[in-house]
Amino acid sequence: MSDALVMHELVERLTGWLCRLMPPGVRRDRLIAVLTEQFGVLESPVTSADCKEIERCAWTVSRHLALSFEPGGTAQLDTESPGWPEPEPEVVRARAAGVSQVRWLADSTCLISVDELDDISLAQPYLDAAFALAQGSARILLDLRANGGGDPATVAHIAGRLLGETPTQLSEVVYTDRRRQWWSPALPSGTTLRQPVAVLVGPGTFSSGEALAYHLQTRGRVTVIGETTPGAADHITPIRLAPTVLAYLPEAYVVDSTTGTNWEGVGVVPDVTSPPDTVIETAIAALR
Repeated sequence: MSDALVMHELVERLTGWLCRLMPPGVRRDRLIAVLTEQFGVLESPVTSADCKEIERCAWTVSRHLALSFEPGGTAQLDTESPGWPEPEPEVVRARAAGVSQVRWLADSTCLISVDELDDISLAQPYLDAAFALAQGSARILLDLRANGGGDPATVAHIAGRLLGETPTQLSEVVYTDRRRQWWSPALPSGTTLRQPVAVLVGPGTFSSGEALAYHLQTRGRVTVIGETTPGAADHITPIRLAPTVLAYLPEAYVVDSTTGTNWEGVGVVPDVTSPPDTVIETAIAALR
């Protein structure tokens, strides 16, 4: 038992990484303070329930922070940020890059469900095929209710198919040592979609899934239908805090180029609220 990771050790490692990763400012200081105050002196061994409690506490400041407890884990602690692993092409292809559904409804409405935002190098053929099938539709429903996020480049590609051929700046992502702008790509004439579009969102729309809905909504291109999303606007990176604890920690925040802010903590608020069982009918009525 003496070798078991205890709570104050975990929190010290966690807050140390937050100091390294997060851009300086009020949010970083507040997150470190609330975690230290709540858990910084506890001597009890870390459990899965403790990790969940740390998450809930952190979510008051950063909705995207997550801890995965792995009993019996033996992996080495990270001393440098390793970044995200390379995507596995066979895994992405096996799920059609998250394009789980393209369906024409009886009134020429095309329903496209995108449940992942996989690396654009692998996802683009599936997304382009889905949008090609939607070309002749009267209206489009883009269902993001099961979209847990992913590649910002894929967000930009989908946004471009709806915003137009000319590149549009979507956001700037602020890190401790740099800033990165995200733009929709230049596209060939005739490849973008001009129909009315509704984006369906809910509690399962998260991170970059929220980004896509937010960027399109703030530019007035779509009508957002459904339920308010969780509000996770930070970019995160995986960090091994202990053999038994893998963390996903914020390393940057998003600034939308239209609003100058983001959806952190407040979520993407629908233009029209609807429960899940009637959201498709509500969306079609709204677009008509």
